[in-house]
Amino acid sequence: MDNSEYFLFDIRRLTAGGKSRNLYDSLYQERDLEQIQSFYLWLMDRMYLPKSGRLLDVSCGAGELVRLATAAGMQAQGLDISEIVARTAFSRARGMITVGAGEDLPFADASFDIVTNIGSLEHFTDPLAGTVEMARVLKRTGRAFILVPNTFSLLNNVWTAFRTGRTAVDEQPIQRYGARADWVALIRAGGLAVRQTIKYERAWPRLARDWHYYLSRPKELLRLLATPFVPLNLAWCFLFVCELPD
Repeated sequence: MDNSEYFLFDIRRLTAGGKSRNLYDSLYQERDLEQIQSFYLWLMDRMYLPKSGRLLDVSCGAGELVRLATAAGMQAQGLDISEIVARTAFSRARGMITVGAGEDLPFADASFDIVTNIGSLEHFTDPLAGTVEMARVLKRTGRAFILVPNTFSLLNNVWTAFRTGRTAVDEQPIQRYGARADWVALIRAGGLAVRQTIKYERAWPRLARDWHYYLSRPKELLRLLATPFVPLNLAWCFLFVCELPD
């Protein structure tokens, strides 16, 4: 396999005539897609954000990362394709929230010190175009953080296939998986260089409500306890720390 090739495993595509924005608006009217608070704190610890500068969270959802980055001193803003969740993000984060697609960012070249895309690139209509756009708006000295799921997640896809013979699916309109090297190749093709890969399985709870989340879900608690023993290439997700290439 050529290092420039990548193979993503498509689980669900848009139906004929379907539009991501409308489908996500409907989805967010039914439920939110947020992680537990300890996940966002885990992420903040690994981003080592500067005390100032501009951050863009692409596909920001309800805006929790924008809120935390603003509290840390950054000029943070978010973008999401869903107007429904963008309104929630604005009320929560009190930062600038834009409605738009990640494949066509309405920002000037080299505008941001930090660009994040957390658990969303796999749901884009065109993940490569989304990566190209993140590279375009990133400053030469900036960093991008991209979290994406693994085709061969030991405690998700592999375990689900072992028990049921099926692939793990969620409710989002588009869904894909990729192995670590495939995601790295896509990111490279989009104009970013991966400097570090961090595995993500489950975040250790830091808040009482997150302890309650795990204690009320024994399977999730077992997965949390197994997290240190899961190899990188079999992790649930990869957090890629990226820069523009030299």
